[in-house]
Amino acid sequence: MTTDTTTSATATEPSPAGTTGAFPDGFLWGVAFAANQVEGGFDQGGKGLSQADVIPYRTAGDYVDISALMKVSDAEIATAVASPGTAGYPKRSGSDFFGHWEEDVDLFAEMGLKALRMSIAWSRIFPNGNDAEPNEEGLLFYERLFTRLREKGIDPVVTMSHYEMPLHLVTEYGGWTSREVVGFFERYARTIVGRYTGLVRYWLTFNEINTTIIESYTGGGVIEREPAPGVDPRQAGYQALHHQFVASALATRIVHELDPAAQVGCMLARMSHYPASSDPADIVKAQFDNNMNLFHTDVQVRGRYSGTVRRFWRDQGITVVMEPGDEELLAANTVDFLSFSYYMSLVSSVSPEKYGATGGNLFSTIKNPYLATTEWGWHFDPEGLRYVLNDLWDRYQVPLFIVENGLGATDVLEGSAVDAAHDGTDTRRVHDDYRIDYYVKHLREVREAIADGVNLLGYTAWGGLDIISASTSQMTKRYGVIYVDADDTGTGSYDRVRKDSFYWYQKLAATNGAVLDEA
Repeated sequence: MTTDTTTSATATEPSPAGTTGAFPDGFLWGVAFAANQVEGGFDQGGKGLSQADVIPYRTAGDYVDISALMKVSDAEIATAVASPGTAGYPKRSGSDFFGHWEEDVDLFAEMGLKALRMSIAWSRIFPNGNDAEPNEEGLLFYERLFTRLREKGIDPVVTMSHYEMPLHLVTEYGGWTSREVVGFFERYARTIVGRYTGLVRYWLTFNEINTTIIESYTGGGVIEREPAPGVDPRQAGYQALHHQFVASALATRIVHELDPAAQVGCMLARMSHYPASSDPADIVKAQFDNNMNLFHTDVQVRGRYSGTVRRFWRDQGITVVMEPGDEELLAANTVDFLSFSYYMSLVSSVSPEKYGATGGNLFSTIKNPYLATTEWGWHFDPEGLRYVLNDLWDRYQVPLFIVENGLGATDVLEGSAVDAAHDGTDTRRVHDDYRIDYYVKHLREVREAIADGVNLLGYTAWGGLDIISASTSQMTKRYGVIYVDADDTGTGSYDRVRKDSFYWYQKLAATNGAVLDEA
């Protein structure tokens, strides 16, 4: 793959499966989280407010309309800015990774991880986004973190923008609807890539970039407002998305220029759609829905917009403004690998009213009668992951990377902390066999996909530590293999407690997947 200025490194291909274990040699076993959900320290180290810092805690009710929980109005932002502390805004505290990062890295090393998929908080580097100079305290924080990770044999897989941008760019520029933000991001990308050359070998540009269409505030910093008469309300999201594609191409070019040994990937929330029936109309609808999910990776991997989305724009009267040279830039700066999240499959029908609904990642879907659902109403579909891997490999023929997959559940902490009056033993435990079962069933299908011929770089389970939910800003919905002792209000010791899944994942990494045959 080449850029318009230099030849980039080719994404590493693991050795054939079965050489030393159940998965390829060099397979990157890891965990994943986002800065805005785990880091905390929202007012420390020179950090500015981000778009995530003003999202309040919300009660999700029946959890069906997830995207509605991720919107923030002008009035809510004003209230949040006037609220100086963390009360009511859990992402400001996160899991206090900012204060516990050294301990957490030691835990990751104890697990035997080879990768940590994480993100940089843009507002920790450029507090307002348009600052003339970066914040040195923020740069040094990540430099120390990446250095320690590499010393422990852990590769940081770093997302440049994961559901957050400096709030100033949201309120003063309109988020990614503004072309000016592309330039601010280009400066940010050049700053971090230049600073961390040799420390970061795997970069991702935007997390789940399709979210900008599904929920434009979270994905693109676009505050939902009434559009001008005759303007499709989705137009702002598509315009913001185009600017992100341009920014991603510029960032890809920067990485290839400054650090040819590094690799760049895009990141998609893969929402695979099954037809609700064998009715050809349902099949065509599912095909359309899949293509509308995959047009994002068409742009970033193939370097061009698909016919599906261009026709959709024409049919809906949506106009996306592109500057001269944009399409050439996209074509010349495609990514080295494709990363994605997978939590569930969806169902499509031309007559959805005939079917019941269930919850999902970012939005609801028709209930699939052949699949069980999780506590939050998400379809439990391990075989769907094998299908997705084969589908993406057949379509793109570039290395793939699963950077999010995991189970959110209400974990129960049993036992008590160290009691100095007795024997000093910490008896706290979390018995999460259900999470281990989730991993086993999904990873067995991943192994099948590798045997099918899919080139897969690694797997980073979401979310390593317990994190603040992206949608509801709750801690109760726990994803980690490490328990964080804090509740939805931020009350707790923030102690780290190894769950049963921690020890299982440790064995998974040590055996390169062979433990899957023992479960």
